[in-house]
Amino acid sequence: MDEFEGYVDRITFRNEENGYTVLYLVNPKAEDTEDEEECCVGCFSYVAEGSYLLVKGKRTIHKNYGPQLLVESYEEKQPDDTVALERYLGSGAIKGIGPALAARIVKKFGKDTLSIMEMEPERLAEIKGISQKMAVSIANQFNEKQQMRQAMIFLQDYGISMNMAVKIYRYYKEEIYEVLRKNPYRLAEDISGIGFKIADSIAQKGGFYIDSEFRIRAGVLYVLQQSGNQGHCYLPEAELIEMTAKLLGVEKELVSTALEKLVLDKEVKFDEVGEERRLYSSTLYYMEMNCAGMLLDLNLDFPVEEELLQKRIREVEKRQGFCLDDLQKKAVHQAVQNGVTIITGGPGTGKTTIINTILQVFDEDGMDVLLAAPTGRAAKRMSETTGWEAQTIHRLLELNGGVNDDDKSGMHFERNKMQPLEADVLIVDEFSMVDIYLLNALLNALVPGCRLIIVGDVNQLPSVGPGNVLRDMIQSEFCNVVRLNQIYRQEAKSQIVVNAHKINAGEAIALDNQSVDFFHLERYKIQDIINVVIQLVMKNMPSYVDASPYDIQVLAPMRKGELGVENLNKILQRFVNPQEMGKKEREFHGVLFREQDKIMQIKNDYQMKWKKVTRFGDVYEEGTGVFNGDVGIIQRIYETEEVVEVEFEEGKMVEYDFSQMDEMELAYAITIHKSQGSEYPAVVIPILGGPRMLMNRNLLYTAVTRAKKCVTLVGSKETVYQMIGNVHEQKRYSGLCQRIHDRMLEEQGEC
Repeated sequence: MDEFEGYVDRITFRNEENGYTVLYLVNPKAEDTEDEEECCVGCFSYVAEGSYLLVKGKRTIHKNYGPQLLVESYEEKQPDDTVALERYLGSGAIKGIGPALAARIVKKFGKDTLSIMEMEPERLAEIKGISQKMAVSIANQFNEKQQMRQAMIFLQDYGISMNMAVKIYRYYKEEIYEVLRKNPYRLAEDISGIGFKIADSIAQKGGFYIDSEFRIRAGVLYVLQQSGNQGHCYLPEAELIEMTAKLLGVEKELVSTALEKLVLDKEVKFDEVGEERRLYSSTLYYMEMNCAGMLLDLNLDFPVEEELLQKRIREVEKRQGFCLDDLQKKAVHQAVQNGVTIITGGPGTGKTTIINTILQVFDEDGMDVLLAAPTGRAAKRMSETTGWEAQTIHRLLELNGGVNDDDKSGMHFERNKMQPLEADVLIVDEFSMVDIYLLNALLNALVPGCRLIIVGDVNQLPSVGPGNVLRDMIQSEFCNVVRLNQIYRQEAKSQIVVNAHKINAGEAIALDNQSVDFFHLERYKIQDIINVVIQLVMKNMPSYVDASPYDIQVLAPMRKGELGVENLNKILQRFVNPQEMGKKEREFHGVLFREQDKIMQIKNDYQMKWKKVTRFGDVYEEGTGVFNGDVGIIQRIYETEEVVEVEFEEGKMVEYDFSQMDEMELAYAITIHKSQGSEYPAVVIPILGGPRMLMNRNLLYTAVTRAKKCVTLVGSKETVYQMIGNVHEQKRYSGLCQRIHDRMLEEQGEC
């Protein structure tokens, strides 16, 4: 057994899931400079650059990387000489201490430095450049690192990955020991990324029984939560009980008993529609109820003299040099005369023309008009086509992530019933992307008297989040709906637009490559399809649409499989952003990330801070919130600080801790679902086959309509035609339509 002692000079590789690490130790006591550095390979629970280690293992020679010490055990020690102390403090492990300040601290206190930091931190202020406030900060960081290290070791006994252990500790701090002892299922409720299965594994290692009440209650809530992730607002009772019993491996009667207690405790709510009992999480139950009421409250009449409105429309037509058809004029009339109006239609049907006309009519009346969309890309496109400022809904509602010490309320919107939006008219585009959460927040910020004009394509895929909002609102018939179905002359030249409408109508499309913006390259072997995709992304499409490979978006129906997003991203990364000397990379949750990689945020993180900086590094805007579907580029990977810096669209700079990297995935290829609300210069769609419930008309229609200049289908012609003919969609349990009907009946009864 060989031994080596020294400080961690650098970490060149680390897997945050299992702790597998490649690091270099330097022995400050070594007299022979050739032997002072040792490459160590093994699993380390929690180490950082600057840590002082005694490692034991077997020396070997790797065929590619040379001499290595395969570490079997290690011990983290307090540095016992001034060189190692100085190295540790100056490594960046403690924010605010750089090499120069570390040298002054060690020169002042020598080998007693760490004990003084722990026991007498106020003495640090004796050193020039350290205030009392900074001394307290240094001591707090030092003590927290000690506590975190102990917690990491404790959590390893439960089989928790390094990445997850850091998240757990940062949420609970010293309370973690009590939580795991009493009710580890709290982890699934409290911490994003820890689902029931992880919490259940931890609980069973801690001795909890399979039929524990804690376990069954947590299982019911987990199944409801997972159903929300799949777009459902509720589950039928029988389905909820069956799914929970199967998940837990217990009798249905036990689940039924736990469910009734959850109902009594008001954690689960139910609704009876006919003979069906619908089970909701209490949050979604009240959101549906509130949304139904607020929509009806907004839908007031605004009588306008017909001749005057006609005159205003003619003036706009003359000024803009276009003529509206009867259906477009009807849309403008409805928007002016009603509190809530829905305008729905596919690409090229004149939605933008209608919005522009509505804007000018209201502007002439001196009304305050706001424009919004669910995503940054959709808002930017809305601004470009109207010439008016458009914002994301989150920004419009002034999202507060609740990240400040003096703000204990958590994530919330500053615009709400107490502080509503100051607007006479709100126009929201790409409304098919709005889920029940966002609808509730939006309606809370509107007061009766403000017109709400909803624009969207009801034939797009529904929102990623729970609910079928746009479709439910249309089906409820509570407000006026204008359905646009005519393709206008200038758009009829585009086969993207023409084929999108044919797909939506269930008609066969020509795959003969006779157009300039819609192609099909027939391939039936997986490797041939992959090779064509690479060729298109790297060579053909960038020059054809005047864009970079980063702008060409591959859209895949599925995540898994050889033509799934996960595999395509690994392949495309090698071509679009290959490994280079000096370009840092690191593996997180089984995925290799590299500087200059194109990435996507895969969940809403309302507390994530962002900033915009000038080219001189000065901050000119700050905020919170990074959202599901946001795309950015990795700018820097900082090993010492354990931070990944990402630049998102509009220059938003965000720093991710290594423990937060499970919120990110590569985005050279993304699922069609994730592309909602976005538009790309060109899209490449590999299609060979897949589950019938997934490979449907709705999915193909959404993919095709994401392209601005060019669509290329690569794969099976038969699969394309099968998708056009397949109208079966995965059912969503959503009760908004029923809620609106119930509320309308109540109001009629009151009258």
